This record gives sequence, structure tokens and C-alpha cells, in this order.
Amino acid sequence: MKTVIAPIDFSGASMNALSFAAELCRRGSARLLVMNILKDGESESDPKEKLKSIESNLKKTFGTDLNCEMLVVHGDLVSSLKEMIVIQNPQLIVMGTKGASGLKRILIGSNTVNVLAKTTVPVLVVPEAAKFENFLLKDKNRIVLATDLDTLAKMDALDILKKIALLIVEPKVRVLNVRPRNTKIDFLKKMERNALLSIFNPEIESERITVFSSNVISGINYYLNKHSDTGLVAMIARDSGKLIQKHFTREMASHTHLPLLVMHDA
Repeated sequence: MKTVIAPIDFSGASMNALSFAAELCRRGSARLLVMNILKDGESESDPKEKLKSIESNLKKTFGTDLNCEMLVVHGDLVSSLKEMIVIQNPQLIVMGTKGASGLKRILIGSNTVNVLAKTTVPVLVVPEAAKFENFLLKDKNRIVLATDLDTLAKMDALDILKKIALLIVEPKVRVLNVRPRNTKIDFLKKMERNALLSIFNPEIESERITVFSSNVISGINYYLNKHSDTGLVAMIARDSGKLIQKHFTREMASHTHLPLLVMHDA
């Protein structure tokens, strides 16, 4: 992992996500690009002052060796990110989102949904209630990869997940498949499950998990409720628009404290 982009709007959610990005970059010796995106015609003077202060605070918190750059750009979020992706070739985008505890749902805003749908760079979606300090804890080392076990078009789609996992203290990956009770997976899905496990072995402890449920999101949440040591949830987006609209908005219920890594198989 060489470069991470963190777009911020100075909100609490985006600043919290920036802490995650900085911690990952510190551990992985990666470069952190912090972007503030302005509408055309907006003044840069105030954002630049804020970014200068943020850079100073990041260096105090995460160490003077943290390699970070502050950028102010004009345009809309998706177009600006696409341009930056071409220029900087990032391996990860880190974005914040607000969790609505009353609804017990992650209400991923339209900006985040658009980035997930219109870019192919992996995105780490960080709820405002999540704390980067959990990455320092041994008892938050479970990573849940929720998958339908369909064959990946690109086996390197999971490279970023392995890289992040190796930055966690004694990580353990659980390959989670949710399917209706009294059903079995076919030979190809068994082969895909074995292939997924092999990506993480031998460096990372990995295990297959099956949860029986007629609803995928309910099944995932059932497993997460049973394992409080989970620090990260990962999913693979195959069909950008439909899958993201279905699984990464109001349906990703109740776990507003867990970061969600969305990878693309396209």
C-alpha cells in the first residue's frame, strides 16, 4: 500500500475517518493525501489554513515521520477523485459517514455511494462512531469477509484486505457465507472458498464460517453480534450500482461502530 486518499469536508465524520487513514499510513509507511474539495469559485484561503492546522495535528498524533500532503481542489467529489486516481494511483480511499443510532443503521450519504459506484479503487467507509484506536487493540482483530462465494474475476481484488490485515495485531480472517437453511454450496463455490482462504494463509489465521439465514444482511449482523472482537467488515462489490444501492445504504444495519471495506471485482 503506497498511497491513501482521504477526502475531508472538516465534519466530525470525515475527520474521524482521517484518523483511520493516518493510522493505516503510519503502520504501512504509506503516503496520505488529504483532499478538501471546493465548489468552483469558492475561496481557498480558509480551507488551506484549516489543512495546515490538520497537518500539524496529524504529525503530533501519529509522528513526524507521517508522510502526508494537503490538497485543495475545485469541482465535485466524484470527478475530483477520478482525476486524482489517475494522477496518484491510490490503493485505498478512506471516507467517513454518519451513523444514525436511533435508526440503528449506517446511513451512507449519497457522496459515499457515488464514490463506491463510480470508482474501482477500494473504499474504507468509516462510521463516525468507529475509533481508530481499535486498530491498536488485540481484542478487535477479527476481520469478517462477507462473500457470496461467486468466482472472482480478479484474485488480486483482495490484495488491499490482506495488506490492511497484516497491519492489525494478530489478525484473524473469517470468510463468511450466508445462505438459506437446508441448502448446500456447489463444487465451484467450495473451490472459491478454498481459494479465498489460501489468499491469507499462511501469514494470517483464516477460517470459513457459514450462517444460515434467508436475508444476507441479517445473517451478517447475526454473526457480528456474536463476535465483539470484530474490527473490520469487508465486502466485494461486483455490480456497482445495484449491489451498492442494496447493501451499502440503509440495509447495512445496526453496526454503526464498524468500518466497512468495499472492494471491487471489475
